[in-house]
Amino acid sequence: MLLFRGGDNLSCRAALRLEEVFALDDPTGTLHVVWKVKEQLRTLLRTGSLEEAAAAKKELEELVKAAARPETNGLYRTVCRRWKEVKVLIITGAATGKVEAKNTAIKNIKRTTRGYRNADNYKSVFL
Repeated sequence: MLLFRGGDNLSCRAALRLEEVFALDDPTGTLHVVWKVKEQLRTLLRTGSLEEAAAAKKELEELVKAAARPETNGLYRTVCRRWKEVKVLIITGAATGKVEAKNTAIKNIKRTTRGYRNADNYKSVFL
């Protein structure tokens, strides 16, 4: 579970435990490099300017090359493909999370008003 948490949110004890995991359970170092890729992506998305974002993207590219994993390569391709949207996020700070939450709430209301409290039952009737 430590791998899913952000590096900046780890307590000292958790950070030491994570280093132990990398030292004992990751003899090739692949897991550590992939974790660094995840952390660099978080850094990229938290940047405050386009210059910082470009520098963070360059560092992300170097980490992805060092990881040499299909998953990280795909992640970097997605970042490159969606770079325009990432720049909008950095400039405006606007994300679509609130809109997606509202859409989910609307779908749940529609489903329950038709008498279906279970999403599987709803799907079985309409699909």
